[in-house]
Amino acid sequence: MDPGGGGSDSGSGAEAAGGRGPGEEGGEAEGRPGAAGEERGGGSGPGEGAGPSVSPPPRLNAHTFQQLLDADGRLVGESQLRKLVFRGGGVDPSIRKDVWKFLFGMYPYTSTTRERKVLALEHHVRYKMMKHRWLALIPSSMKMRVDETDKELYEVALAYQQTSDACNLKGEEVDLSEKRCEQIAFLELQAKVYADRQRINVHELHEAIRIIDKDVPRTERVIAYYQNEGVINLMVLRDILITFAAFHPDVSYAQGMNDLVSRFLEVLDSEVDAYWCCSFYFEKIASDFKEEGLIRKIRLEEELLKELDSELHAHLLRDNLNGLTFCHRWLFLGFQREFEHSEAICLFEILSSHHLELNSLEAEKARDLERMSRFQREEGEVRPEMPLANADYTFELFICAAILLEKREMLLRCTDEVQLIQFTNSLQGALDLNIVLQRAEQAFFGYCNKSVVDCFKKLCTEQKKKSLFGLNLTDLFF
Repeated sequence: MDPGGGGSDSGSGAEAAGGRGPGEEGGEAEGRPGAAGEERGGGSGPGEGAGPSVSPPPRLNAHTFQQLLDADGRLVGESQLRKLVFRGGGVDPSIRKDVWKFLFGMYPYTSTTRERKVLALEHHVRYKMMKHRWLALIPSSMKMRVDETDKELYEVALAYQQTSDACNLKGEEVDLSEKRCEQIAFLELQAKVYADRQRINVHELHEAIRIIDKDVPRTERVIAYYQNEGVINLMVLRDILITFAAFHPDVSYAQGMNDLVSRFLEVLDSEVDAYWCCSFYFEKIASDFKEEGLIRKIRLEEELLKELDSELHAHLLRDNLNGLTFCHRWLFLGFQREFEHSEAICLFEILSSHHLELNSLEAEKARDLERMSRFQREEGEVRPEMPLANADYTFELFICAAILLEKREMLLRCTDEVQLIQFTNSLQGALDLNIVLQRAEQAFFGYCNKSVVDCFKKLCTEQKKKSLFGLNLTDLFF
């Protein structure tokens, strides 16, 4: 099934799930992301039946990004930006820093260029004061516990603790000139009051630092950002993690955060910007760091897989396979290690755009408009809402399902947890993003179509006396 064709067949259902927006060409269905297609031509995998190859749209570039800004620097089309990030398969690396600051909430979309300069200074000063606070509470935390066998990191950590100063922050891009002295002094006073008012549990922070010191050396150090002299960036990563743990006691530190923050630090190359972007991101996924959040996401994935492939679902939920818990790392880290590094960053951008989802802004707007028009058509008569689809099925769950479906035969041959672990380890850096994205969108539209059919059956059952052709097409989606 062609993903674009699936979108057309499902009519307004695909649009409600983030399809074409006003002003786009009428003959163009919602296209699959083109992240990997730029290198490989966008072809489909063997036997997928995706139809003729279509050149993917280009990634969001500097020219297009500038067109989204008004004369004062406001980003006037949030949904358009998210759509472009999704459909283009990510963001051009040359503008990635600027786009991420919007995409992950560091800057409001409605902020002007001038306002963002003020915000950048506020972020810088506040972070510096927060860092000062935990260093003052636990002076010994400046010293990182490093295994002496890791000579490279051990020497860097030793030098860092001797020369580091919380005032020296990596990637400073704010105006700290004398003409701003008065403004900076005022911001420092505000930031100090904020930092001092936050209650920090020293014992819990000590424990968090102990785990951080174990995890930071395990960060994916093969990437260029941490090679040679770049190894000092691991110390910057550590400082960000400790600052977050100190000022977010409800979340503190969870294993795996080091890989997530590493992604922000690598892209933004700024200690302050990486801290604020990942902080806003962590606030949105806070439940994923807790056991109940983990269980909920795995259950949702199991439910979705049952909808898409009941045989594979039944096989993986056998007692000796322990369900889909092996998918947790994929979902938690945003599939960071299953794809080549640059592709993993593109996928992270696609997922973070939240465009092609049943709970997207476009879907909500479309549903609200349809409810209003139906209310008017029926002269104010209120009718019970017909269930359509589970809006908790985010696109990352369809990506996960796509991997499971792509490797279906291998999974059906797994008979115990050991084999499942071997299976997941074999995927590291081996998946083709282009094929996985195609399968994910096929699964998405297949699920939408199935939901339409189910809704159609319920409507027919409830309205036996009403002619089938008397139904409005939109009734099948809302």
